Amino acid sequence: MHTTNPTDSFLLNALTGLAMDLHWSWNHATDKIWHQLDANLWHLTHNPLVVLQTVSARRLSEVLADPIVQDIIKELTEAKLQRSIAPAWFQHQHAEANLSNVAYFSMEYMLSEALPIYSGGLGNVAGDLLKSASDLGVPVTGIGLLYQQGYSRQIINRDGSQQYVSPFNDPGQLPISPLRSPEGEWLRIQVNLPGYSVWLRTWQVEVGRTRLLLLDSNDAANFPQHRDITNKLYTGDPQMQLLQELILGFGGWRLLKQLGIRPEICHLNEGHSAFVVLERALDAMQENNIPFEEALLLTRSGNLFTTHTAVGAGFDRFSPALLNQYLADYVQQELKISFTDFLALGRQHTADASEPFNTSFLAIRGSGKINAVSGVHRDVSRRLFAPLFPGWPVEELPIDSVTNGVHMATWDSPAADRLWTEACGKERWLGTMQHLEENIAHVSDERLWSLRMDRIHDLLDHLREHYVRQIAIVGSDDADQEKAKKLFDPKILTVGFARRFVPYKRPNLLLYDRERLKRILLNPQRPVQLVLAGKAHPQDVYSQGLIQEWVRFIADNGLGERVVFLSDYDMLLTEQLVQGVDLWLNTPRRPWEACGTSGMKVLVNGGLNLSELDGWWDEAYSPEVGWTFGDRQEVIDDNRHDREDAERLYKVLEDEIIPLFYQRNDSGIPAGWVEKMRASMARLTWRFSSNRSLMAYTENYYLPMVNEYRLRAAQNGKKMKELISWINEFRNAWQHVSFGHVEVEQSNGQYHFAVSVSLNGLKEAQIAVELFANSDNGLPVLRGMEKLPAGKDGGPLIYIADVPADRPASHYTPRIVVANPKLPSPLESNFILWEH
Repeated sequence: MHTTNPTDSFLLNALTGLAMDLHWSWNHATDKIWHQLDANLWHLTHNPLVVLQTVSARRLSEVLADPIVQDIIKELTEAKLQRSIAPAWFQHQHAEANLSNVAYFSMEYMLSEALPIYSGGLGNVAGDLLKSASDLGVPVTGIGLLYQQGYSRQIINRDGSQQYVSPFNDPGQLPISPLRSPEGEWLRIQVNLPGYSVWLRTWQVEVGRTRLLLLDSNDAANFPQHRDITNKLYTGDPQMQLLQELILGFGGWRLLKQLGIRPEICHLNEGHSAFVVLERALDAMQENNIPFEEALLLTRSGNLFTTHTAVGAGFDRFSPALLNQYLADYVQQELKISFTDFLALGRQHTADASEPFNTSFLAIRGSGKINAVSGVHRDVSRRLFAPLFPGWPVEELPIDSVTNGVHMATWDSPAADRLWTEACGKERWLGTMQHLEENIAHVSDERLWSLRMDRIHDLLDHLREHYVRQIAIVGSDDADQEKAKKLFDPKILTVGFARRFVPYKRPNLLLYDRERLKRILLNPQRPVQLVLAGKAHPQDVYSQGLIQEWVRFIADNGLGERVVFLSDYDMLLTEQLVQGVDLWLNTPRRPWEACGTSGMKVLVNGGLNLSELDGWWDEAYSPEVGWTFGDRQEVIDDNRHDREDAERLYKVLEDEIIPLFYQRNDSGIPAGWVEKMRASMARLTWRFSSNRSLMAYTENYYLPMVNEYRLRAAQNGKKMKELISWINEFRNAWQHVSFGHVEVEQSNGQYHFAVSVSLNGLKEAQIAVELFANSDNGLPVLRGMEKLPAGKDGGPLIYIADVPADRPASHYTPRIVVANPKLPSPLESNFILWEH
């Protein structure tokens, strides 16, 4: 890569700059250059930096001498510069906003196969959000960890058993660069742990106009065991998990501070990020000379917690002894609170000395807003976290939802990109997107079916190549490899199922009646072919057995021409599958799928969905856009419900989906199938894009939160101190508030309630008296009560309200709540009193 020609040097520097910017991972304008330099290496790695570092100097000079290549490099370099300074959606829509930076903390990021620091759905959401931030100009900075080995790679043996290998992530061949001070020194962050310090190297990743900052512990100054902290993602070792989360939270905040970045909003992607709550509060303590309680109240208003967990067992929990080992000094000497008070932040029963510490509880108690990742998940999360809000009805808990989305420009196939560009233009995802529905709805049947044929041929090319390599690794003979090169038929309905293998996703639901499945697959008039992929955690023996079941089913029944299980499910394989299959199958056990994003990725490509009504599909489904076998019932008896779901699944395949695909018009087009493709693409694609979800985060969370945070932080926290004083005074008086008698009369179809209330020192304006009743549709009935004019004797106040007499009066219960709009109850207080 060395050259003395000034022109070559300029072009090489420019080309290296393009290789280091992950904008190429969804804008493929540079692909032709990497392909021209080394087609085979580019095809295998999809890593421009590896291509640049591997290709010979002679070959590089030859390519750079091509005037067409020179023009491409210059044009793309200029486009990159213009993109970095041009106003985008955020600058146009919110030019006057006070938001300067959102720090997004996540344990993993799925950005590109060239940067393997991800495991699955959580990383997918984080990576796509950063890409959308680049598209929309939202000022987001990502914070994460650089793993030396990342997540385990999978090899499937002939018997279906799994082997795992963990290739080393060579930093020199990743699209990352060290962060350096103005003097050129490599920025290193120090995190003090008992008896020693861990030094963290720092890196940055260009994601278009957005940055991802990464930390790793593989610093020469560290003890060998500490260099290993950021070796692997999700090791299953509680001590290692705790250290990684401490590094992410403490180290991440300190890195931002070192770089002079002072985010108003910290967005915590899952409970793994919760420890940043402590470090941010510590920073506020030191800056404002205030105690921890006040600092937490100040900074909480700028913290947003997104939970992805749909079952209590999924929360990170750490033993008090382990936390004491690593955090006792930090808590007592830095935060200056007792260790018992600290543990209470992560416990349901704050005084239970044996209860483990839950990082999601810490995130909740340290955040001003909480959101789930779908409507179903919002309801699940409210039930999961209800014990933290005693006295409050589940329906009123301060947990709302922003349904996840995917970055459509990352997941669309070349053929789909061409169609969308023809119908909606190149800038289609970069602003408000509702107009896309009308534009794509006018695409002809012939054009949509040609999209399907282009996609399926591309998929089969990738699938055959992948499978040939897969079976060669485990020792197949030449005959098997030749057979694999002809695997599958583009004319047959192709169903995809690929995801992490865990029991709640029910990856073997299709195997419930194996003979019936065989009949579906081998039907001579209307056959089906099924492509599967997925990983089980290296320590999850049960889920590994689920994969083995599929491999044995295929082999024992001679179904190798109809079903294939592809190994090493990663981002590249995901792209190939979602871009090519006709139908995407999802079989989770409701309501355990918090959102799910795999099925969203087929939308932009014209694929259709068949799924349980869980997560995002519960919101997206209608008969016009896809299919379901679900009944919206939450599981009580797993075996019975699985049997019923399997029966519905087979029936919808046999009676609806397969006939529709093979029902052709005179032009050979399945018009009914294509109509569903059109409706799915038009109605769902923009709704389930990460650009839409980031817009929702920006307008419903970031911008309102930044105003509250700035108000509390102004004048060295003057407003915050006033709020604390108000809370303390209110708390002292609140304990003396009481109900008196309640009178109910009925007339003219109405109940007339009159409630006596003694405030004992509180002002009338500080409280609200309400009538509450549960509702069958999930929304409570809430009626504010009006105060009658007070008498002259200063006695109890009387509040009245009329409600329809369409249910027993006993269904209504009076209650008193705080009325201060600056106190987002019940996150920051538990002031609620019920009449009994």
